[in-house]
Amino acid sequence: MRHPALDNLLILQDRDQRRLSLEAQIASVPAETAAVEKKIATEKTAIETARAELLALEVKRKSLENDIGAAEAKLAKYRTQQSQVKKNDEYQALGHEIETTEQAIGEFEGQELEVMFAIDKAKEKFASAEALMKGNIAGQEARIRALRERDTSLRAELTAAQAAVAGARGPLDTLALKLYDRVAARTQPVCAVIHDGKCGGCHLKISGEADSAARKGDKLATCDQCGRIVWWEAV
Repeated sequence: MRHPALDNLLILQDRDQRRLSLEAQIASVPAETAAVEKKIATEKTAIETARAELLALEVKRKSLENDIGAAEAKLAKYRTQQSQVKKNDEYQALGHEIETTEQAIGEFEGQELEVMFAIDKAKEKFASAEALMKGNIAGQEARIRALRERDTSLRAELTAAQAAVAGARGPLDTLALKLYDRVAARTQPVCAVIHDGKCGGCHLKISGEADSAARKGDKLATCDQCGRIVWWEAV
Protein backbone atom coordinates (compact mmCIF):
# COMPACT_ATOMS: atom_id res chain seq x y z
CA MET A 1 0.00 0.00 0.00
CA ARG A 2 1.06 3.58 -0.51
CA HIS A 3 2.23 5.85 2.25
CA PRO A 4 -0.52 8.42 3.02
CA ALA A 5 1.72 11.32 1.99
CA LEU A 6 2.64 9.86 -1.37
CA ASP A 7 -0.31 11.18 -3.36
CA ASN A 8 0.35 14.70 -2.12
CA LEU A 9 4.06 14.30 -2.84
CA LEU A 10 3.27 13.31 -6.42
CA ILE A 11 1.02 16.37 -6.79
CA LEU A 12 3.83 18.55 -5.42
CA GLN A 13 6.31 16.90 -7.79
CA ASP A 14 4.09 17.50 -10.81
CA ARG A 15 3.65 21.17 -9.93
CA ASP A 16 7.31 21.55 -9.07
CA GLN A 17 8.37 20.13 -12.44
CA ARG A 18 6.04 22.57 -14.17
CA ARG A 19 7.68 25.40 -12.23
CA LEU A 20 11.16 24.20 -13.14
CA SER A 21 10.21 23.89 -16.80
CA LEU A 22 8.95 27.48 -16.86
CA GLU A 23 12.09 28.71 -15.11
CA ALA A 24 14.26 26.91 -17.69
CA GLN A 25 12.25 28.43 -20.55
CA ILE A 26 12.54 31.92 -19.06
CA ALA A 27 16.27 31.45 -18.54
CA SER A 28 16.69 30.56 -22.24
CA VAL A 29 15.02 33.74 -23.53
CA PRO A 30 18.01 36.12 -23.05
CA ALA A 31 20.35 33.81 -24.98
CA GLU A 32 17.80 33.37 -27.78
CA THR A 33 17.27 37.13 -27.92
CA ALA A 34 21.02 37.79 -27.98
CA ALA A 35 21.44 35.31 -30.85
CA VAL A 36 18.74 37.06 -32.89
CA GLU A 37 20.20 40.49 -32.08
CA LYS A 38 23.58 39.21 -33.30
CA LYS A 39 21.98 38.18 -36.60
CA ILE A 40 20.44 41.64 -36.94
CA ALA A 41 23.82 43.27 -36.28
CA THR A 42 25.42 41.02 -38.91
CA GLU A 43 22.78 41.97 -41.49
CA LYS A 44 23.19 45.67 -40.73
CA THR A 45 26.97 45.39 -40.96
CA ALA A 46 26.62 43.68 -44.34
CA ILE A 47 24.39 46.51 -45.57
CA GLU A 48 26.85 49.15 -44.38
CA THR A 49 29.76 47.26 -45.92
CA ALA A 50 27.99 47.14 -49.28
CA ARG A 51 27.10 50.81 -48.95
CA ALA A 52 30.72 51.68 -48.15
CA GLU A 53 31.93 49.74 -51.22
CA LEU A 54 29.50 51.66 -53.42
CA LEU A 55 30.57 54.94 -51.86
CA ALA A 56 34.23 54.08 -52.46
CA LEU A 57 33.48 53.56 -56.15
CA GLU A 58 31.67 56.90 -56.31
CA VAL A 59 34.65 58.59 -54.67
CA LYS A 60 36.99 56.92 -57.15
CA ARG A 61 34.82 58.07 -60.07
CA LYS A 62 34.85 61.63 -58.72
CA SER A 63 38.62 61.48 -58.34
CA LEU A 64 38.97 60.32 -61.95
CA GLU A 65 36.71 63.16 -63.09
CA ASN A 66 39.02 65.59 -61.29
CA ASP A 67 42.07 63.94 -62.84
CA ILE A 68 40.52 64.21 -66.31
CA GLY A 69 39.57 67.84 -65.70
CA ALA A 70 43.08 68.70 -64.54
CA ALA A 71 44.64 66.86 -67.50
CA GLU A 72 42.34 68.60 -69.97
CA ALA A 73 43.23 71.98 -68.46
CA LYS A 74 46.90 71.10 -68.77
CA LEU A 75 46.34 69.98 -72.38
CA ALA A 76 44.66 73.25 -73.25
CA LYS A 77 47.54 75.14 -71.68
CA TYR A 78 50.13 73.15 -73.66
CA ARG A 79 48.26 73.73 -76.90
CA THR A 80 48.08 77.45 -76.24
CA GLN A 81 51.78 77.55 -75.44
CA GLN A 82 52.60 75.51 -78.54
CA SER A 83 50.74 77.96 -80.76
CA GLN A 84 52.86 80.80 -79.36
CA VAL A 85 56.40 79.35 -79.42
CA LYS A 86 58.84 80.18 -82.22
CA LYS A 87 61.55 77.61 -81.67
CA ASN A 88 61.22 74.16 -83.11
CA ASP A 89 62.66 72.33 -80.11
CA GLU A 90 60.17 74.07 -77.79
CA TYR A 91 57.36 73.23 -80.21
CA GLN A 92 58.39 69.57 -80.25
CA ALA A 93 58.78 69.47 -76.46
CA LEU A 94 55.28 70.83 -76.03
CA GLY A 95 54.06 68.37 -78.64
CA HIS A 96 55.50 65.56 -76.56
CA GLU A 97 53.75 66.91 -73.45
CA ILE A 98 50.49 67.17 -75.38
CA GLU A 99 50.82 63.57 -76.56
CA THR A 100 51.64 62.35 -73.05
CA THR A 101 48.71 64.26 -71.56
CA GLU A 102 46.32 62.95 -74.22
CA GLN A 103 47.42 59.41 -73.40
CA ALA A 104 46.87 60.10 -69.70
CA ILE A 105 43.39 61.44 -70.43
CA GLY A 106 42.61 58.33 -72.45
CA GLU A 107 43.74 56.12 -69.58
CA PHE A 108 41.73 58.13 -67.08
CA GLU A 109 38.65 57.92 -69.29
CA GLY A 110 39.12 54.16 -69.66
CA GLN A 111 39.37 53.82 -65.89
CA GLU A 112 36.32 56.03 -65.46
CA LEU A 113 34.28 53.80 -67.77
CA GLU A 114 35.34 50.73 -65.78
CA VAL A 115 34.40 52.43 -62.52
CA MET A 116 31.05 53.58 -63.89
CA PHE A 117 30.32 50.03 -65.01
CA ALA A 118 31.33 48.75 -61.57
CA ILE A 119 29.08 51.37 -59.95
CA ASP A 120 26.09 50.24 -61.99
CA LYS A 121 26.74 46.64 -61.00
CA ALA A 122 27.31 47.60 -57.35
CA LYS A 123 24.08 49.63 -57.25
CA GLU A 124 22.12 46.72 -58.65
CA LYS A 125 23.73 44.30 -56.24
CA PHE A 126 23.33 46.67 -53.29
CA ALA A 127 19.64 47.31 -53.99
CA SER A 128 18.92 43.58 -54.20
CA ALA A 129 21.00 42.73 -51.13
CA GLU A 130 19.59 45.63 -49.10
CA ALA A 131 16.01 44.55 -49.80
CA LEU A 132 16.80 40.97 -48.80
CA MET A 133 18.71 41.99 -45.67
CA LYS A 134 16.04 44.45 -44.58
CA GLY A 135 13.49 41.69 -44.98
CA ASN A 136 15.64 39.43 -42.82
CA ILE A 137 16.02 42.17 -40.22
CA ALA A 138 12.28 42.74 -40.13
CA GLY A 139 11.72 39.03 -39.55
CA GLN A 140 14.35 38.92 -36.82
CA GLU A 141 12.93 42.00 -35.11
CA ALA A 142 9.52 40.30 -35.14
CA ARG A 143 11.21 37.26 -33.54
CA ILE A 144 12.59 39.47 -30.75
CA ARG A 145 9.13 40.94 -30.11
CA ALA A 146 7.74 37.41 -29.95
CA LEU A 147 10.47 36.39 -27.49
CA ARG A 148 9.69 39.36 -25.26
CA GLU A 149 5.98 38.57 -25.36
CA ARG A 150 6.81 34.94 -24.57
CA ASP A 151 8.96 36.04 -21.64
CA THR A 152 6.08 38.10 -20.23
CA SER A 153 3.66 35.21 -20.70
CA LEU A 154 6.05 32.69 -19.13
CA ARG A 155 6.62 34.92 -16.12
CA ALA A 156 2.87 35.15 -15.57
CA GLU A 157 2.64 31.37 -15.82
CA LEU A 158 5.56 31.03 -13.42
CA THR A 159 3.83 33.18 -10.82
CA ALA A 160 0.79 30.90 -11.04
CA ALA A 161 3.02 27.80 -10.94
CA GLN A 162 4.84 29.05 -7.84
CA ALA A 163 1.50 29.60 -6.13
CA ALA A 164 0.45 26.07 -7.13
CA VAL A 165 3.67 24.66 -5.64
CA ALA A 166 3.08 26.56 -2.41
CA GLY A 167 -0.46 25.20 -2.30
CA ALA A 168 0.73 21.65 -2.88
CA ARG A 169 3.21 21.92 0.02
CA GLY A 170 0.46 22.82 2.47
CA PRO A 171 -0.98 19.35 3.13
CA LEU A 172 2.45 17.75 3.67
CA ASP A 173 4.09 17.43 7.07
CA THR A 174 7.53 18.76 7.90
CA LEU A 175 9.29 15.40 7.63
CA ALA A 176 7.87 14.62 4.18
CA LEU A 177 8.75 18.11 2.93
CA LYS A 178 12.28 17.87 4.32
CA LEU A 179 12.83 14.57 2.52
CA TYR A 180 11.31 15.90 -0.69
CA ASP A 181 13.36 19.12 -0.63
CA ARG A 182 16.61 17.23 0.02
CA VAL A 183 16.14 15.12 -3.11
CA ALA A 184 14.66 17.97 -5.19
CA ALA A 185 17.77 20.04 -4.56
CA ARG A 186 19.73 17.42 -6.51
CA THR A 187 17.45 15.85 -9.07
CA GLN A 188 14.00 15.36 -10.56
CA PRO A 189 11.80 13.44 -10.34
CA VAL A 190 11.87 13.12 -6.58
CA CYS A 191 9.41 10.23 -6.40
CA ALA A 192 9.88 7.08 -8.49
CA VAL A 193 7.91 3.86 -8.80
CA ILE A 194 9.70 0.53 -8.29
CA HIS A 195 9.99 -1.74 -11.34
CA ASP A 196 11.37 -5.27 -11.01
CA GLY A 197 13.05 -4.36 -7.73
CA LYS A 198 14.73 -1.32 -9.27
CA CYS A 199 14.29 2.39 -8.66
CA GLY A 200 12.39 4.03 -11.53
CA GLY A 201 14.61 7.10 -11.18
CA CYS A 202 18.19 5.78 -11.21
CA HIS A 203 17.27 2.25 -12.46
CA LEU A 204 19.46 0.59 -9.85
CA LYS A 205 18.41 -2.25 -7.54
CA ILE A 206 16.99 -1.20 -4.19
CA SER A 207 17.69 -3.01 -0.94
CA GLY A 208 15.33 -5.53 0.61
CA GLU A 209 14.71 -3.13 3.48
CA ALA A 210 13.67 -0.29 1.12
CA ASP A 211 11.55 -2.73 -0.88
CA SER A 212 9.77 -3.94 2.23
CA ALA A 213 9.15 -0.41 3.50
CA ALA A 214 7.73 0.60 0.14
CA ARG A 215 5.37 -2.43 0.12
CA LYS A 216 4.13 -1.80 3.65
CA GLY A 217 3.68 1.94 3.15
CA ASP A 218 4.00 2.65 6.85
CA LYS A 219 6.86 5.06 6.17
CA LEU A 220 8.34 6.84 3.19
CA ALA A 221 10.85 4.50 1.56
CA THR A 222 13.91 5.82 -0.25
CA CYS A 223 16.27 4.42 -2.88
CA ASP A 224 19.58 3.32 -1.38
CA GLN A 225 21.43 4.62 -4.44
CA CYS A 226 19.90 8.00 -5.37
CA GLY A 227 17.79 8.85 -2.32
CA ARG A 228 14.53 9.21 -4.27
CA ILE A 229 11.24 8.44 -2.57
CA VAL A 230 10.13 5.07 -3.97
CA TRP A 231 6.87 3.14 -3.92
CA TRP A 232 5.24 0.04 -5.35
CA GLU A 233 2.49 0.56 -7.92
CA ALA A 234 -0.46 -1.76 -7.34
CA VAL A 235 -1.02 -4.04 -10.35
